[in-house]
Amino acid sequence: MPGIQRRNLLKAALASSTTMALPGMVWAEARSLTDLGGAMLDLEKATIFTARDIVTLHPDRPTAQAVAVVNSRILATGTLEEVKAMLGDQPHDVDRRFEDHVIVPGFIAQHDHPVLAGLTMSSEILAIEDWDLPGGTVPAVKDKDDFMTRLAAAEAALDDPEEPLLTWGYHAAFYGPLTRDDLDTISTTRPIFVWARSCHEFILNTAAMEKAGVTEGLMANWSPSANAQSSYRDGHFWEQGLFAVLPQIAPIVADPERFRAGLELMRDYMHANGVTYGNEPGGILSKPVQDAVNEVMSPSSMPFRWSFIADGKSLVAASKDDDQVIPATLALEDWYSGMTSMKKETVKLFADGAIYSLAIQLRQPPIGDYHGEWMMDLDAFERAFRIYWDAGYQVHVHVNGDAGLDRVLNVLEENLRRNPRYDHRTVIVHFAVSAQDQVELIRKLGAIVSANPYYVTALSDRYSETGLGPERADQMVRLADVERANISWSLHSDMPMAPGDPLFLMWCAVNRVTSSGRVAGENQRVTAEQALRGVTINAAWSHRLEDERGSIEPGKLANFTILTENPIMVDPMTIKDIGVWGTVVEGRVLQIPDVDQKDARAPIRATPESIDFAKHVLHHAISVVHAHL
Repeated sequence: MPGIQRRNLLKAALASSTTMALPGMVWAEARSLTDLGGAMLDLEKATIFTARDIVTLHPDRPTAQAVAVVNSRILATGTLEEVKAMLGDQPHDVDRRFEDHVIVPGFIAQHDHPVLAGLTMSSEILAIEDWDLPGGTVPAVKDKDDFMTRLAAAEAALDDPEEPLLTWGYHAAFYGPLTRDDLDTISTTRPIFVWARSCHEFILNTAAMEKAGVTEGLMANWSPSANAQSSYRDGHFWEQGLFAVLPQIAPIVADPERFRAGLELMRDYMHANGVTYGNEPGGILSKPVQDAVNEVMSPSSMPFRWSFIADGKSLVAASKDDDQVIPATLALEDWYSGMTSMKKETVKLFADGAIYSLAIQLRQPPIGDYHGEWMMDLDAFERAFRIYWDAGYQVHVHVNGDAGLDRVLNVLEENLRRNPRYDHRTVIVHFAVSAQDQVELIRKLGAIVSANPYYVTALSDRYSETGLGPERADQMVRLADVERANISWSLHSDMPMAPGDPLFLMWCAVNRVTSSGRVAGENQRVTAEQALRGVTINAAWSHRLEDERGSIEPGKLANFTILTENPIMVDPMTIKDIGVWGTVVEGRVLQIPDVDQKDARAPIRATPESIDFAKHVLHHAISVVHAHL
């Protein structure tokens, strides 16, 4: 670039109050005019995107009308005139395709499970909620009669009389028990497999049991605990019973082609909801499954990046020597490439069970016949926490009950006193039931929260009647208390435990409207801007990525979500209805395509080649959801 052009650009930058970064250098990092001049020697062509409004979430300039991008990073924000003035004679184009839209920081899927989503989304979805998928909306099941009617229709629609029927989403707490006899009324010849909403129990009809070879003789060889958690008469298998029957049913319900179709559906679904970056905590410990995931998620055509957090529970259990744990964790980094990666120096651990089955550990007894479970015994949890803490890892902990949270906070405090660490950002994940005193302790200990606000929408009505009672059910996910305590918090869907839709998560957190239409815990509502931060900058903070993602400011990656309306300005009840035009991911403009739904329910053909893969897939899937029971 000629010297006079560099001088003009430097003059404009120095004179402007608009935020700017030079390529390869954040403006604030420039130490002298010599630094600036050197940085401007090889300026590349910029693209200026204009919009009706740009919500930056940058405290110095929260809104803008234009943002300049060079390659994958943000160069400057401001009005169009200000940005042009800063660029001076630097070559640039003005892209006006978003002038009638709103640009917000790229949505971050803080905690989701693509393997589970790939399996469940490729089944016949009959669940407690609507699922808005690229091919259309699958409406919620109203009651057991509705489930049976729709399942019968799905069975009748299959041409091949031998094709198994797999459905996901049935919830006995909502619709009542489901048995083999019920499914036999649908068909006595076609195998039918019902995967429950929790993902950790199956109900089979007689034909499915015969096809899978599940007999009383087979069950006689199972362990006492597996038999105790099985009902041959009802065709119902859960917990250890499910693990026992898994080798029989895996080759039938987890065909590689269906799995790939499900992953592609998950990819398109999350892109359609504006996701630009995502993470699976407790990442895959099966190389064949990860290879299959990489085939879909690693190519450069992938519309968002995806990272994986190591499953510390399994890694520690597999290592008798503490010194083996960290090398085993580091060895997983080679499993990823392209648009997938390992989240370095980060680990996932588990405390108590899941809210969906009320297997959570509570300070006060539950209402009804429920009991809590620990996903890791105390000695194993303490050992794993200590190993990763001393190695400098950020620890994400699944926890749902207030007694479970007591355990997590006690162990965190013990390690802080033993080996003090600054800015450790231990993440309290899910955060279903908690108490006010625990919020204050979370603040004092320097932990942060990743919450699932969908629990209130989906479960508060039912759990007011059973399990928790009105007070605990309505005060689930107490985000306003966390906000008042000045604790950083983010939102996640735990897909498929909730729809992987950031705008919907925002809607849940802001409104706290239940499935019946009432407001549960109005005192725990948050503002729309706070909720937007929960799926952007705070989500980035929870993964220690705030220097790269989460807001629209110079020097960061150019990751934007393009919306039809400003979620901060609309009626809060309409946030979930805002349209998503597409995304910009590291400078790539990715409009959501208008494509027909791929047939994710293609006939399953179990072959010898597919059996090992199927077992790997379901074994991993069940290990992931074991904490969701």
